[in-house]
Amino acid sequence: MAVLHNRISQAELKKLLYAETEPRTTISFYQYFLVDDPKQLRDDLYKALTQLKVFGRIYIATEGINAQISLPVKQVDAFRAYLNTMPPLHHIRLNAAVDDDGKSFWVLKIKVREKIVADGITDPGFSMQNKGSYVNAVQMNTLLQDDDTIVIDMRNHYEYEVGHFVKAIEIPSDTFREQLPMAVDMLKDKKDKHIIMYCTGGIRCEKASAYMLHHGFNQVYHLEGGIINYVRQAKEAGIEPRFIGKNFVFDDRLGERITDDIIAKCHQCGKPADTHTNCKNDGCHLLFIQCDQCAAEFDGCCTTECQTIFNMPLKEQQELRKGIDKGMMVFNKSKKRLRPRLDEL
Repeated sequence: MAVLHNRISQAELKKLLYAETEPRTTISFYQYFLVDDPKQLRDDLYKALTQLKVFGRIYIATEGINAQISLPVKQVDAFRAYLNTMPPLHHIRLNAAVDDDGKSFWVLKIKVREKIVADGITDPGFSMQNKGSYVNAVQMNTLLQDDDTIVIDMRNHYEYEVGHFVKAIEIPSDTFREQLPMAVDMLKDKKDKHIIMYCTGGIRCEKASAYMLHHGFNQVYHLEGGIINYVRQAKEAGIEPRFIGKNFVFDDRLGERITDDIIAKCHQCGKPADTHTNCKNDGCHLLFIQCDQCAAEFDGCCTTECQTIFNMPLKEQQELRKGIDKGMMVFNKSKKRLRPRLDEL
């Protein structure tokens, strides 16, 4: 019987990944569909994908599947063939990463969740059956030239900060569940305008488009396959991408370069920079933007306080960390939260 969880330490798994010589690729995909038994699907996927040496993070819920994975290039066809054995996933779009060496994940985690995207929606009348119309890269560029088009970025503030579409409006929040009602409120007097929603891979903006239609908006679109698919389509069509900067991604890379534009600033010195990093102090791990100079000056930490702790003996660091629940720590200047000494820059 297959072991349905990992028994090797994270450090050892990462070491094994970087020792691999065969090329890997990073792929993301999602699908909204009714899953009768999420736990059974989880177990079936774990056994099959382990055989294909798939690493990554997969969420399953009664509403569908959401996946970001890494797998050997030679296994891509076998992986696609396996997905095609499940009717809801037959010929599903697989988004290949733009700027990638395949070293994005080193362990396979498949979890059953209440929803594949935490949305906070409790209205029983809401349905994903009525969602906005897809637009491809060519259509997106055309609509962006229309002054009456409203482009909404359905990603978090730290994603928007390093890269976004021209004309895109940010919904300034840390979570998707907060953004949905905020978007409705911000656009309540524009229900007859052309509204395009976009996100990284399509999963959030697809649900957002359905939410907007549910609240009486009339002309709602969402970018098919998100930014990742847009960049691929733009390249194939030979058109200039209208997305500038970096596309933030939720794996070890923390970003993939789309254009050479650097539109963000180092959160410590204010110089142009768009490299996200987690504070090296294990009792902090704040996600923030840091330039190379500050990374060297602060040893990869967000403050001198964290730098001091980072350079303490390991046992002293562990004592200081006892009882700390750091959760998802994100630098957010707009909300004046987390690390005031950074916010005051």
